[in-house]
Amino acid sequence: MKIAIAGKGGVGKTTIMALIAKELQRAGKEVLIIDADPSPHMAQTLGFDNIDEITPIADMAALLGERAGKVAGSPFYNINPQVDDLLADFMVEKDGLRLMVLGAIQTAEGGCACPENTVLKRLLTKLLLSPSQAILLDMEAGVEHLGRGTIVSVDELFIVVIPSNSSIRTAQKVYELAQQADIKDISFVGNLVEDEDDRSFLKEGLAKAPVAYFPNSQVIRQQERQGTPMEIDADPQASQAAQDVLDYLST
Repeated sequence: MKIAIAGKGGVGKTTIMALIAKELQRAGKEVLIIDADPSPHMAQTLGFDNIDEITPIADMAALLGERAGKVAGSPFYNINPQVDDLLADFMVEKDGLRLMVLGAIQTAEGGCACPENTVLKRLLTKLLLSPSQAILLDMEAGVEHLGRGTIVSVDELFIVVIPSNSSIRTAQKVYELAQQADIKDISFVGNLVEDEDDRSFLKEGLAKAPVAYFPNSQVIRQQERQGTPMEIDADPQASQAAQDVLDYLST
């Protein structure tokens, strides 16, 4: 199963993905997380050690150029780059969870992350998973990754949305573009939800009701501020919301 998470910046995509990853692991799945956000925080959220030693794929400029097959002076890339060894070379593991980091543009004029996304798209397309395996893909904020077709091969796209008009507008745009990209299944996930009024607001503003509602959790907020790893059982409501996602996936 290949699952992507998207949404407006600041809606809590990384937090929700971490909770879903740990719930999948608890259900007996082998979980690989790919942090494809240009400002990656998944390693810290999951408590990986030596974060600075993780080699982002984006840092391997020469390798990416070779793998993507860019012709000198040309804007075009090979759509079928070799990626078999990337799992071993760029993966780290902690407590049974595996992580790859796509990386970020590090300079103001760094340009498009096109080679990185070419390799990522090929990686997702190539990997064949058993029923016991799951890949979770934490995408960059906004809609650009849909324009590049990076996640067309995923089985499920979850769009994270909070109870605000701007978040709903972005979520609806992501939903429309994902439909145009022929992504198989697209669903909404509510976050920072405090009460039934928030739930109703999301239900009324979206194309369809969210499959789960994650709470506006003070416990999770404190974990993030203290830089401590995400603990799935620290907030029972958050744990239940993650289970609701898994229940939806199993139907």
